[in-house]
Amino acid sequence: MKIEADCNDITENRHDDKPRPYLCTVCDKRFTRKGHLNVHELTHTVKKLYSCSQCEKCFINQTYLKAHMNIHSSKYECTECGKCFRDISKLAIHMRTHSGEKPFECSVCGKRFTRSAHLVQHSRIHSGEKPYKCHLCDKVFSWFRVLQRHLRVHTGDKPYKCSLCDVSFGQSGQLQRHNSRVHGIGKTYDCQYCGKLFQSHYDLKLHVRIHTGAKPYSCRHCSDSFRQLGHLKRHLLKSHNEGTWFTCHICQKKFSHSGSFKDHVRSHDDTKPYVCSECPKRFYKASNLRRHQRSHSAVDMFPSGLSGMCFNILLCIALLRNVKLSSSSFIVMPKQHNPKRIQQSVTTHTHMCDWNS
Repeated sequence: MKIEADCNDITENRHDDKPRPYLCTVCDKRFTRKGHLNVHELTHTVKKLYSCSQCEKCFINQTYLKAHMNIHSSKYECTECGKCFRDISKLAIHMRTHSGEKPFECSVCGKRFTRSAHLVQHSRIHSGEKPYKCHLCDKVFSWFRVLQRHLRVHTGDKPYKCSLCDVSFGQSGQLQRHNSRVHGIGKTYDCQYCGKLFQSHYDLKLHVRIHTGAKPYSCRHCSDSFRQLGHLKRHLLKSHNEGTWFTCHICQKKFSHSGSFKDHVRSHDDTKPYVCSECPKRFYKASNLRRHQRSHSAVDMFPSGLSGMCFNILLCIALLRNVKLSSSSFIVMPKQHNPKRIQQSVTTHTHMCDWNS
């Protein structure tokens, strides 16, 4: 059963980035006004609740229930998409997404927004204001949602769980990237230079720098520059002793990247959270799972019963015929191979293969 306290509860207004100095000592929710906190605290003490007959939500008084029922009665319904709202003001704000109206303009850069709260959030980019402070480590943040995300570092909370394997994440974006890179769920992005496909725009962006030669991350101690921020951090650690190593408490091995460190620790614990969707095999690292999944996608292209040599030759033929072999994050393109060497291999050994074997 879900209880709705009031319209200023942070769970109801995730995009409202106003300061919330009033803290509930029972559930740690914060509010913009003392009165809102007082109303919310009743949810922990008041026994009589007003339930919605259409859904599972409950309210502490009839006023909030009545406003909520407008959603079910379609009293304030968007004529463009059919979405319903509890009052006319929420509908008016929503209609701007269809009309393109952005009445709130930044006085510094001219960028416009559909909601005043979004303008307030944006303005902190220019002012550098950081009103949200972590009570555990004193870090400060410009946006409340970033503070909420940061707190999971201390609590260890990982509410976003992959439905295909045993891995959980602290951020929804991390789960989306995981599903894209490991399980191949989502849109693919192709490189305009070589045709290679990627499961995220970020991965494509990093790859394109190989073709363009762009190295946007420069070392402030020497003339070296790098394509990726992680490469710069590793360089600073190894060459200039700047930064923090991740040290394994079991074997004392050191790592410059937290992801590599976590993968290594799993090898000691024998934890294998990455599960193949085609067979029961499990792996320590996502990269090992991706490498393994190639065997399934490649084998499916050819008849069963092929010897290892025949399989390799048929793979070469597929490359010459401009066939893409794809899995969750594996694309082989003929531009990445030497056509002359492949042709020589096919000419020499084709007679050894039988498609019907």
